[in-house]
Amino acid sequence: MIVAFNEISETARVWIYQANRSFTEDEIKELNQKITNFIEQWTAHGAHLQASFEIRYKRFIIIALDQEFNAASGCSIDASVRFIQELEKEYHVDLLDKMNVSYRQGDFIAYKTLADFKKMAKQKAVSQNTIVFNNLVTNKEEYQNYWEVPARDSWHARFMN
Repeated sequence: MIVAFNEISETARVWIYQANRSFTEDEIKELNQKITNFIEQWTAHGAHLQASFEIRYKRFIIIALDQEFNAASGCSIDASVRFIQELEKEYHVDLLDKMNVSYRQGDFIAYKTLADFKKMAKQKAVSQNTIVFNNLVTNKEEYQNYWEVPARDSWHARFMN
């Protein structure tokens, strides 16, 4: 069962999938429909799940699940990963590689491998003040408050001098 993102619980679990490129407007329209269809059919042991999603900056797919309504099972989480893998194939995009970093360069969202980001930190091309996307947040409240933060406030800080 899909609900509006702003109506889902602050404690809802979130999964953030960052793309290695921006989606086009046409792809975003398609993705909105495909993700809506997936969430409407998403179940755990036959019970409907209350979930929502949003696409941010043409690059991030955020799925939120209210586990107080019905908790996700291993099978339902596997189903969501299979769905994301299908999107990767269909759109020729990487969504599951957690070893990449997205950060702001002005209004632009940059995407680098972790190795390249580390090199940039050593070269002072990025700093503790660089706005990074902390895709390790686990619930909606963290997502809303601690997802887009200065590197010094994220796990990225370990690479800064």
